[in-house]
Amino acid sequence: MDYSTASRILEKLKFEFGALRPTHVKRDPFETLIRTILSQSTSSINTERAFKRLAKRFKVSPSKLAEASIEDIESAIRIGGLQRNKAKVIKAVSKEILERFGGNLDFVYTAELDEAREKLMSLPGVGPKTCDVVLLFSAGRPVIPVDTHVRRVSERLKIVEEGAGYEELRKTLESLFKVEDYLTVHLAFIALGRKYCRARKPRCRSCPIIEFCVTGSKTFGARL
Repeated sequence: MDYSTASRILEKLKFEFGALRPTHVKRDPFETLIRTILSQSTSSINTERAFKRLAKRFKVSPSKLAEASIEDIESAIRIGGLQRNKAKVIKAVSKEILERFGGNLDFVYTAELDEAREKLMSLPGVGPKTCDVVLLFSAGRPVIPVDTHVRRVSERLKIVEEGAGYEELRKTLESLFKVEDYLTVHLAFIALGRKYCRARKPRCRSCPIIEFCVTGSKTFGARL
């Protein structure tokens, strides 16, 4: 895919979904990190419920969550599912941020991008997607996080081949779009993946970008 095609796709997605804005933009990177951990394998509604219950029970800070018991954290976030694993990760990552970084993640604003990514991904339970969500949503750094929706849409559009590595997909997407559009691209691909380009029974016939989709066009014929 070339830059011109990518631009046309983005314009159609903007027209389809309107002004795309994240539901919650937290300037504090630690809160963004905790939200992202809670969001794994659950809905955005249950993520928000779990975060609110956690915040009601504890102050969402490395010091408070590091000293909290895993059982208490687990109880607070149960509604989000996978509470046992998430509670362990939350406690472990809070403790390490406290010990290694003095209880804050301010380096996400100031460090070179590669250094910031390396530091974040050195934390327990923090993979590249979680890392990039924190960098983009909290610090406005030039990255496009790749979640399951972004990957599925990208593979069906043949932006990359199926099974491409995270870094290959991220860098390919970033090469196709303007830096100032990275957040919109991330949110637009998620919106498309949820409404049309679903994992099961994709709504290809109604898809606003079917004309650009190799996968959908082969099945239903492109609307050119």
